[in-house]
Amino acid sequence: MIDPQDELSVRRQCRLLGLDRSGVYYAPVSPSAAEIALCHRLDELYTAFPFYGVRRMTEALRREGQTVNPKRVRRLLRAMGLLAVYPKPRLSLPGAGASVFPYLLRGVKIERPHQVWAIDITYVRLRGGFAYLVALLEWFSRYVLAWELAPSLETLYCLRVLEAALTQAGCAAEILNSDQGSQFTSAEWIAAVQAAGMQVSHDGRGRALDNVMVERLWRTVKYEDIYLRDYGDLPEARAGLGGYFRFYNQERPHQGLEYRTPAEVLNGTPRTSREGTGNGPCAPSPFRFKMGWEQNRKTTSQ
Repeated sequence: MIDPQDELSVRRQCRLLGLDRSGVYYAPVSPSAAEIALCHRLDELYTAFPFYGVRRMTEALRREGQTVNPKRVRRLLRAMGLLAVYPKPRLSLPGAGASVFPYLLRGVKIERPHQVWAIDITYVRLRGGFAYLVALLEWFSRYVLAWELAPSLETLYCLRVLEAALTQAGCAAEILNSDQGSQFTSAEWIAAVQAAGMQVSHDGRGRALDNVMVERLWRTVKYEDIYLRDYGDLPEARAGLGGYFRFYNQERPHQGLEYRTPAEVLNGTPRTSREGTGNGPCAPSPFRFKMGWEQNRKTTSQ
């Protein structure tokens, strides 16, 4: 909206728009290769040890020979949206317009599809930077109804995932659970969820297990795909994750689902219909998804 060629000075245009001139002149600087590598290592440590705080993260990096201080580690963890799992006192208050709802799943037995949905955001490492993965999970079947790989933590991407999930499912859940992130306590998010006819449920503070299904999904996606493939940029990661989520939903048997796939559970396929067909958990894998570890094994053997 700022036009340097306009008859009004840039100073005057900024004043009329209520903007700071520093935002007009600022040229964003890409993170250095060393900082990206440090973010990737922090992501790996957090996935393996989500209870590590800033001090333990700093000590773990120093034991590996990295020269870091707690201030830098804290800044990167905040930029990545990562927060250690521990009981937290009430040190901060929600921002303006934030609405926090009670946790509705305590003591509730999840016994049918589309009873509960869950959504969350996680950091995704790229060779040239990083991105954020948003996914909405059907709790009963573990089916990923929709997902989005976003360059930022804006609420817009969460709303897109919600809209895609409603279209994919053809219905709404009874309850939609999330953490108390700013995206999920915003007025836009609350209005969209309630307009779809769902109840809003938020995790308690410091209770990572309240949304355990999505937390388990993040660990699976990172160890089975992201860490193995080491995506270079956003388009490559989107294409690769698209293939992985198709595999995850349609072909990957889950031990917690009696070795059925999420699609089979969501569609009501009984386990007895799969016995004796050669597709049991001990049968040769029929997967057509080319896993990263298979490529690595071939390279190593050569």
